[in-house]
Amino acid sequence: MSEPTSNQKEFTLQSSSGEKIRGNVHLPEETGNAPVLIFCHGFKGFKDWGMIPHLMDAFAEDGWIAIRFNFSLNGIGEDPLEFTELENFKRNTFTQELADVRTVIDAVASKEIVPAGCDPSRIALLGHSRGGGIALITAAEDERVRSVVTWASVAEYDRWGDKTKSDWRERGFIEIMNARTKQRMPLGVGLLEDAEQNSERLDLLRAISAIEVPVLIVHGEQDVSVPVEEGKRLYEASNKATTELALIPNADHTFGAKHPYQGMTKELAIVLKRTRFWLRVHTR
Repeated sequence: MSEPTSNQKEFTLQSSSGEKIRGNVHLPEETGNAPVLIFCHGFKGFKDWGMIPHLMDAFAEDGWIAIRFNFSLNGIGEDPLEFTELENFKRNTFTQELADVRTVIDAVASKEIVPAGCDPSRIALLGHSRGGGIALITAAEDERVRSVVTWASVAEYDRWGDKTKSDWRERGFIEIMNARTKQRMPLGVGLLEDAEQNSERLDLLRAISAIEVPVLIVHGEQDVSVPVEEGKRLYEASNKATTELALIPNADHTFGAKHPYQGMTKELAIVLKRTRFWLRVHTR
């Protein structure tokens, strides 16, 4: 498959930051009583990255109303494929992303962005990398979430050493290199302060231990961006009666997928098949 094929609708919501949350809703053939799946992208990710639109098509084929969106301060603006809003990227925080997910869920619950006949009482979250952590915290806090899947999720948000934090505070920002675009992308000190001031809320091991709905943790065994040990830590902290851990041999952080999209990989096909089956059982 080269281009997404499902019936899609675009939407724009206003975030609590005053910026836009831009998204797409992939609609199944039958929307009556359909459940809703919301995808949360990761750090330096965006809703149109590589595989994401195609995977949302696959979930729509299964009968899901599948939603992908950009976090309001992820750096993507009118151009859906380029980071043209680096000042917004600099302002982003973890709690802003949590607020953005809540805004999207609210818009689903009110049926502002989904068909009137769908079932907003069955909402599942799917998060990749940093977005996996956002999905877990949201599930721990919001009873409207009925199940969660994480792909290559982080197990902690504090990933910086003391020297980096010291330099960060002194300069007011740090820069990280985007290997794909070659952009130097700034992170404002507000992100660090947000992590410190909300350390308990952003404790992902605490969050997953508090989740009462089913959770599927998927992680590639050859992930060098977020090592597989982080997936194992999440599983160890979880309720084993309602949580499954799926380790994917030979898989990296994106399960072999690239941007621009270059087609389905063996590892991604395994992840997709496992996720589709799990969601059918645990949310439908």
